[in-house]
Amino acid sequence: MNFTTPPYLIQDVSVQRIMLQVLAALLPGIAVYVWLLGPIVLLQIAIATIACVLAEAGMLKLLNKPLALFLGDGSAIVTAWLIALAFPPLSPWWLIVVGALFAIVVAKHLYGGLGQNPFNPAMIAFAVCIVSFPALMSQWPPVDLPGGFAEHLALVMGTAPRLDAMSGATPLDALKTALKLAEGTQAVPNILADARTFGHFAGRGWEWVGVAYLLGGLWLWQRRIISWHAPFAFLAGIGVLSGALWVVNPAGFASPIFHLFSGGAMLGAFFIVTDPVSGCTTPRGKLIFGFGAGALAYVIRVFGGYPDGVAFAVLLLNICVPLIDLYTQPPIFGMKNK
Repeated sequence: MNFTTPPYLIQDVSVQRIMLQVLAALLPGIAVYVWLLGPIVLLQIAIATIACVLAEAGMLKLLNKPLALFLGDGSAIVTAWLIALAFPPLSPWWLIVVGALFAIVVAKHLYGGLGQNPFNPAMIAFAVCIVSFPALMSQWPPVDLPGGFAEHLALVMGTAPRLDAMSGATPLDALKTALKLAEGTQAVPNILADARTFGHFAGRGWEWVGVAYLLGGLWLWQRRIISWHAPFAFLAGIGVLSGALWVVNPAGFASPIFHLFSGGAMLGAFFIVTDPVSGCTTPRGKLIFGFGAGALAYVIRVFGGYPDGVAFAVLLLNICVPLIDLYTQPPIFGMKNK
């Protein structure tokens, strides 16, 4: 057959190719992570990767599916990296394994495998672990983490006690706690003036992780791996709601810049809500899905009891995806109505 004559269009697109580019887009964020906390971050990624790949292989074996074909698509590795980057960097190894097992076995394969899961597997892992082990999932180390790789390795492997100096609150948690204790009309400006905790605009060190995720996400958009709809809407959902409350009460609410570059906002915008399986498929649906997830994430992180709301917001919007897609389908070509 002659493929050189229109209207034929051949594109070198595959699941493996897409997943490899997603992994490449995560590298800037990982590089900043390693720069801030050291190589222990790479160990956490390795533990998550091994656990996810082994869980994937076990499920494929039970389902009598070809191992090489499905293990080679890279989807399990993407899930593993997202789990490792969403969990606290000094999480014990078994916590990472528990999250990986829930993500691959329950959230992915019990729903039919790749392309069938209604919920984002990495966010399922985060939600299950933060509900089950809230203390461990809330211990985020400072960027000036004391000790070397040997001390950090002992913490991850559980051979050393977890010290207060090795763990702390995220900038979001620190702000929330400080606001509960603060007095005066300039509560938020005074709290955020502590550069040792909150850095230049969104958390000392962590703000640059957010910038790195932003750069990686923009590269994915430039490569047309993702569209602009869901990331833009997600960041708009956080920015519009936080901006409105900040304008009304700047003493009680942080600025949109703080919320956009703290916590999991950038990771969620470009690597979570853009999931083509658990997210919406229509352009208008992606806008609704992204904005709803962003607004809900802000509500949870500011008024809820969890340090960040990205995981729960995405999972709740995952439930709404079939309905959103149903009512945002464009009309069939040649017909005026849907």
